[in-house]
Amino acid sequence: MNAQPAILELNQVTKVFLDFWRRPQVAAVQDVSLEVKRGEIFGLLGPNGSGKSTTIKMILGLLFPSRGRIRVLGESPRHVQVKRRIGYLPEESYLYPYLTSEETLDFYGRLFDLETKERRQRIEQLLEMIGLQHTRRRAVGTFSKGMARRIGLAQALINDPDLIILDEPTSGLDPLGCRQVKDLILMLARRGKTILMTSHLLADVEDVCDRVAILYNGRVQALGAMDTLLEETTRYRMTLPVSTTRGHVDTLASHAHDLTGEAPLVDHPRRDLEQFFLDVVDKARRESTEASGVGQDQGPARYLAGPDSEPPPSPAGSAEERKQAIRQALNELLPPDRKP
Repeated sequence: MNAQPAILELNQVTKVFLDFWRRPQVAAVQDVSLEVKRGEIFGLLGPNGSGKSTTIKMILGLLFPSRGRIRVLGESPRHVQVKRRIGYLPEESYLYPYLTSEETLDFYGRLFDLETKERRQRIEQLLEMIGLQHTRRRAVGTFSKGMARRIGLAQALINDPDLIILDEPTSGLDPLGCRQVKDLILMLARRGKTILMTSHLLADVEDVCDRVAILYNGRVQALGAMDTLLEETTRYRMTLPVSTTRGHVDTLASHAHDLTGEAPLVDHPRRDLEQFFLDVVDKARRESTEASGVGQDQGPARYLAGPDSEPPPSPAGSAEERKQAIRQALNELLPPDRKP
């Protein structure tokens, strides 16, 4: 990770908001320094009013720091070419309510000067990715919050950005959508994309982030790798094989008691609720022929997965494969003496 170039650099960044008479009113961000490497998923955490949104706005060039320096992709955040390489999902998805899903993504694609053919291909892949291909002609003003959030995520990725900034990316999504977004974030990082995300859902951050910074009163209070920050070095956990019997467990617990003078906690591990939910819904989907609301996603858009990814095979196969299958089925119907 350390060998990768820094995509985002903040050096002693401070932002002080002034009142009408230009007097200091509040120091929203104070002496924040951090680096985010290429291919890293970085979590920016903190309670409300801790300076997260102000920091993101300075990274986007929407606000200017009072002191310090910010470099995005090696340039100033105000550089126009830098903005072309950034994808941003704000905390609230502000969409034109009378545009359809297709028109919304087409609008953002035009902002990045994407050619018509490429723009249409990306729109199709993104709609399939977020499970809203059946709503392409519905006005987004009629969408639920979760559906609008999916469109917001798609617009943030229409330009295939190098730096992706996600502000509460799973807000308003059901567990299926949350899992899909997290899988997408991990896939993008494997492809070399850099992701900066904020979220109050700390379980989502723990699932995907490599490193996190925790802000409070505008200052960095903790910064480091997820494993380093969360590992409890004063406690131990032992995982036993499936073939272990209750008698084995009791024997090990007795030995542990003799060694430490305290009885160890022995119980069964619990399944993750998210995974249990996904398993139940997946089973129900396989048994059902109809779907309401958001349709099943078709995996990441192919242009986001990279040039080495293969398009998913058509269920019906190629025309030649279908002809071969028909010939084989007809041959099986012939009597043995007439088979070729």
